[in-house]
Amino acid sequence: MDEPIVRIAARGDGVTASGRHAAFAAPGDTLSEDGAIIAGPHHQTPPCRHFPDCGGCQLQHVDDAAYRDYLAARVAGALAQHGLETRIEPPHVSPPRTRRRAALRALRIGKSAVVGFNSARSNHIVDMHECHVLRPELFALVAPLRALLGAMLASKKTAEVQLTLADQGADVTIKGVAAQGLEAHLGLTDFAQAHGLARLSLDGGLGAETMYEPEPATISLSGHPVRLPPGAFLQATADGEAALVAAARDAVGEAGPVADLFAGLGTFALALDAAYAAEASRDAVTALAQAARSTRVEHRDLYRRPLDASELARFKAVVLDPPRSGALEQIAELAKSAVQRIAYISCNPATFARDARVLGDGGYRLEWVKPVGQFRWSTHIELAACFSRGG
Repeated sequence: MDEPIVRIAARGDGVTASGRHAAFAAPGDTLSEDGAIIAGPHHQTPPCRHFPDCGGCQLQHVDDAAYRDYLAARVAGALAQHGLETRIEPPHVSPPRTRRRAALRALRIGKSAVVGFNSARSNHIVDMHECHVLRPELFALVAPLRALLGAMLASKKTAEVQLTLADQGADVTIKGVAAQGLEAHLGLTDFAQAHGLARLSLDGGLGAETMYEPEPATISLSGHPVRLPPGAFLQATADGEAALVAAARDAVGEAGPVADLFAGLGTFALALDAAYAAEASRDAVTALAQAARSTRVEHRDLYRRPLDASELARFKAVVLDPPRSGALEQIAELAKSAVQRIAYISCNPATFARDARVLGDGGYRLEWVKPVGQFRWSTHIELAACFSRGG
């Protein structure tokens, strides 16, 4: 019996009303009795030759309208599992070719190397010859890196290449290799100069060692140049960062002073002129303290030592952007606090919904959630949410 595809499941499969799953099916497609997919109005031709082998994208076969619906439905579904509902704002989706950071894999084969993303749920590396998500400045480095790593890697050995677009150009960290001897060091410097890199670092297993950095690498956040430590967290696209910052501003409103928890390099602290910022990474704390002179920046592990209700009493608003595991320890303290407004930025709808339930039980109202698709055509979702107390 033929059935229409009615939604996209969490991992990207199309699903019928009866629960049948079909890989690479879009809402509006028809799943025939023999498992064939008949394309519907939301099924598009994937733009990249590497899809679906490359694990960088899972949903290139879905048009933008269906992709936005998927983002909103994932958030609503996570909230529903905890008995919550709220207004879901129209999702924001970053344009193609805007990713400014990525982690690629490399494997030496013969005298060259393959460089690209892993296949989905596999260690197989798809040798990247085009990419519709990376910034062109980063993709332009793939072919030169293929030749460089072909010379540096031992046969059948792998490496990880971390790419980040800094203010001065590309910041490249290669993990799993080491430079042996003066000639190798000079070769890396020549490579970095030839390709206009902002910085080139190697990590042989003991941490990143900078091989080339003609001037300190920075990233501009809300107009503030911030020192960029190797491997530091950065929102995946400048476009997505702007959307999240705008949502955080809307959530905080006129309330102040503001505390930024899990502050990182200061994406929100600098945008909101926060009075206080807490972060566990020492490198990030140093960079933010240098950039935000009016903000008190504290090195603090908020999982082991969250701000308690008495410390939170100094602030009218809090913005937090925790890792994927959420912020349950800090949320428990926020739920007992008198903070008026909370802007919660999350990269995991499931842990966000769990934490939102705790805030709701503590008397907060979840006013709205805005999904943000920085990782275009992937199943990875970020969001910004607004909580308020009273009124």
